[in-house]
Amino acid sequence: MSTAGKAKIERLKPAPRQAEAARLDLTIRPRRNRKSAWSRRLVAENVLTADDLIWPVFICEGTATREPVPSMPGVVRYSVDEAVRAAEQAIELKIPALALFPNTDPRLRNESGSEAVNPDNLVCRALRAIKQEFPDIGLVADVALDPYTSHGHDGLLADGKILNDETVAVLVEQAKVLAAAGADTVAPSDMMDGRIGAIRKALDAAGFVDTQILAYAAKYASCFYGPFRDAVGSSATLSGDKRTYQMDPANTDEALRECALDIEEGADMLMVKPGMPYLDILFRVKEAFGMPTFAYQVSGEYSMIEAAARNGWLDGDKAMMESLLAFKRAGADAILTYFAPRAAEKLARAT
Repeated sequence: MSTAGKAKIERLKPAPRQAEAARLDLTIRPRRNRKSAWSRRLVAENVLTADDLIWPVFICEGTATREPVPSMPGVVRYSVDEAVRAAEQAIELKIPALALFPNTDPRLRNESGSEAVNPDNLVCRALRAIKQEFPDIGLVADVALDPYTSHGHDGLLADGKILNDETVAVLVEQAKVLAAAGADTVAPSDMMDGRIGAIRKALDAAGFVDTQILAYAAKYASCFYGPFRDAVGSSATLSGDKRTYQMDPANTDEALRECALDIEEGADMLMVKPGMPYLDILFRVKEAFGMPTFAYQVSGEYSMIEAAARNGWLDGDKAMMESLLAFKRAGADAILTYFAPRAAEKLARAT
């Protein structure tokens, strides 16, 4: 082969990678800011801290009791005295607040959910016990009838239909009982129409003007609540489903309307539930209203991550932290998560 031919072949060969890169116009290289941990920390757009976490805690009867919830590995139900110790753990981990949910004795459940307005019910006893020892921790108490009704619904039931206005009247009394027991925040999760305004008016009239209302404003009829219902004991009692009052997963604009109504009625904070499957809703709510907006990483989300981690299918700690950061990125001001103590421990070790 002639010298000219060899030269032509050489020209046709792919250029070495370095020479090829040299010909690119790469004045702007976004990877520069990602090259090292210190730089990534400086340019992070969202940061997760323990201040962003609310720990949902299940309460049960008994003394010195911690009952495992089989469908939620690592989660237990606490007797009242043990719930006080959980509050102490939260304070040590700098978690600002607990959200309390009762597993009511089946013998105390009935059609009207009357145990919900008993000033000495399980949640009220836990509220008083925690506040007596740790007055500065935030306590959120759920307002809904499903832990107390024999049919497992969030409201009063007649001929298979949820009675909205009659339910709101009971929820008002429940909210006052919880506030009197020490709840800093009442959280109506029932999705009845008009309940935020009725509760706000009643709380103010009773002298609880500083009690906050965290409105479950966009709560969807979701299958991801299954393990929670096991934890509070309502899965075995629930008749039918909750689609006539919880939101249709197909809808987004409706969520904004629900939030707007709750704001107008006096809500201090808004909740989107479930969490990760509804990050688009969370983003839209925060963008539209600029209100303190919370997300609930619900039991099914927790159990999926835990199950995959325990089967070795993913790194549980990394999945936990990535999922929580996703809520912050979408606009959450706070996250209710069963991972709260574990995440707070991990965050503390990182500082």
